Amino acid sequence: MRITSRKKTIAFAVTLGVLVAAVALVLNISWIVLNWREVVPLVLGVLFFGFIIAGVILNTIFLVREVRRNEQQDSFLNAMTHELKTPITSIRLYLETLQQRQLDEAQRREFYQVMLDDTQRLMGTVEQVLRAARVTQKNAVLNKTEVDVGPLVQDAVELARLRHHLPGEAIAWELDGRPAERLTVAGDREELAAVLSNVLNNAVKYSPKEPRIRVEVVTPDLERVQIKVQDNGIGIPRGELKRVFKRFYRVMTPGSTQVKGSGLGLFIVRTITQRHGGRTWAESEGAGKGTTVTIELPRYQP
Repeated sequence: MRITSRKKTIAFAVTLGVLVAAVALVLNISWIVLNWREVVPLVLGVLFFGFIIAGVILNTIFLVREVRRNEQQDSFLNAMTHELKTPITSIRLYLETLQQRQLDEAQRREFYQVMLDDTQRLMGTVEQVLRAARVTQKNAVLNKTEVDVGPLVQDAVELARLRHHLPGEAIAWELDGRPAERLTVAGDREELAAVLSNVLNNAVKYSPKEPRIRVEVVTPDLERVQIKVQDNGIGIPRGELKRVFKRFYRVMTPGSTQVKGSGLGLFIVRTITQRHGGRTWAESEGAGKGTTVTIELPRYQP
């Protein structure tokens, strides 16, 4: 119902803007016809109606953007409510069970592990929100050091395997065919680790029950390092490839509605990468054909 209402609001705003612009255009043409011999009134009239038409068009664009922005923020709030409420409800349920029932040691250990996982999920959600706020601060300072790309990727891969309980073969990675070469970038290691963590988490979440993810580090030239994360997931329609990096934006494709999240992951990835002088982009052949996210960073220059 809410989505239908927003679509009607957007349609009304666009229709009204078009009608007002059309009326202004007709009046402008009429003014030209009636005053074509009078130069000064003609010029002033054309400029006046031109400003009216431009104002109407800009106002319509602004209204449509505001409606869409409100929709994205509502989606974010709904997602965040679920991401916060679900683990809290789960933890409370297990604690009440532990309080009211006598359980054997195996069951107690199982309950403790579930509660620890839920706590980790809750902490991850809170950290995402805090990081999104932190990376958008204009006065935020980067603690740049020389970061070795190999260990950075290795740590992120191992963390993703552990967090999602994946076997070793689920995430494979390699280093540009030259394992002996030490590739380094200048940056904040903690933030770069967050970038890789977000990309890998997305790759796992949007992949089938048996994800197959490949991480590759390549050097297209002497000045850049690229980290490519390729998955076998649900893919992204081509028209959505740039939008997925916007704040609160989530792709609505078959299968994606079952995946919960805040809509902040790829926004954080793009923002941090840009702060490091790099860029990020996504590639996909379409729905069901997987996605490749590329993180490009400048190499460290001593």
